[in-house]
Amino acid sequence: MDYATALRILDQTVGESVSARFPGRLDRMRTLLAELDHPERAFRSIHVGGTAGKGSTATMCAAILHAAGYKVGLHTKPHLHAVTERMRINGVAISPQRFADLFAAVLPILGKMRAGEWGPPSYFEILVAVSFLYFAQERVDAAVVEVGVGGKLDGTNVLLPEVSVLTNVGTDHRDVLGDSVEQIARDKAGIIKDGIPVVTAAEQPEVLAILHATADKHKALLTVVQHAVQLTDTVTEGGFAQSIDLLTPDGRYAFVLPLIGEFQAVNAATAIVACERARHVWPLQPADVERGLSGVALAGRAEYCPSHPPLVFDVAHNVEKMAALRSALERHFPGRHLTIVAAIAEDKDASGMLAVWRGSRAHFIFTAFEVAHRRSRHPQYLVNVAASIGLSARAVDHPIEALSVARRVAGPSDLVVVTGSTFLVGDVRKWFLENTPAPGPTHV
Repeated sequence: MDYATALRILDQTVGESVSARFPGRLDRMRTLLAELDHPERAFRSIHVGGTAGKGSTATMCAAILHAAGYKVGLHTKPHLHAVTERMRINGVAISPQRFADLFAAVLPILGKMRAGEWGPPSYFEILVAVSFLYFAQERVDAAVVEVGVGGKLDGTNVLLPEVSVLTNVGTDHRDVLGDSVEQIARDKAGIIKDGIPVVTAAEQPEVLAILHATADKHKALLTVVQHAVQLTDTVTEGGFAQSIDLLTPDGRYAFVLPLIGEFQAVNAATAIVACERARHVWPLQPADVERGLSGVALAGRAEYCPSHPPLVFDVAHNVEKMAALRSALERHFPGRHLTIVAAIAEDKDASGMLAVWRGSRAHFIFTAFEVAHRRSRHPQYLVNVAASIGLSARAVDHPIEALSVARRVAGPSDLVVVTGSTFLVGDVRKWFLENTPAPGPTHV
């Protein structure tokens, strides 16, 4: 099987068994993995959940362990440009042909399960299984695995990790996780397991009460990052990085993090504490941490690209992420005028996301994305929402044209920001890197 054929068949599974409330969801995942001879039992892992920052935190954990000399698998979602980005070893994505070969090994099981008790695996579950199979075959020393949605019934929750991480708890995915932050917290706390340490950067008292109660029930040591560390982060000259000074119960770390936003500093602290809690399995030194995080790269996550004018790409597809983006931009680039190219999926809280920018002088250019299985909010609808909030906005239907308009109207010292849907950021970023004579993303 070639890669194109694998993708064509994989895409046919989009939309199947997608609800977190689908009966027997974990039974279905366990059935799939049993047919593959349980690859998830072949490696040790760190399991990373949360509403925002879990992909960044997982990537940072993997970078730390790789810098310490370990062979590290990393499973994240979603991907920006290619599905192969979801499964990496030592920072390198799986090759297209290797992906196709592993998918071919899984494919016969999918047909068998379609007629079984739990039904066929979902798109996400198939990719998790392929990742686990890849990591098992490559005999990784560690795998860092990002939760898909929620926790309790997520397809990754078959792992028995060395440490569990809950970055934070917000209100995204209410349709499948619950209508309140407390309900969502209980679902996400479902990754907490007996005797396995838990690290969180959540701050809401009602969320921490649920996490403490769940950890106590499972006799799992809970570390709250904000209570356990002393963190100082300072914006570097130029604005596109920050100097980190971190004191934890186990050590002191000083390094330059090539990412913007206080939230990324908190994610870095969370990743460090998580790796410290797993030191009995993967010993490491402060120099490993500093080296790993000084070189970390996160495509499409508050990613600064020098050009004229400069660009920032950020997948801010919910209220919490959009608020973090505004805070990061105002902190790192104070006084800079923003021209924001944005598209928002139909199932997202567009009003809440745009309300984050109330009082801002930013100018919005709303556009749309086109994929078979998701619908974009109409750009004119977003213009109307923005107008009701007092924001300046216009609609440009085609995303590449929207970027061109943004770059044309922005001044040389302004920032152009591409944000909202992963599909928009992925498509526009790919076009920009392939068609613009610019140095590319800046990493310090």
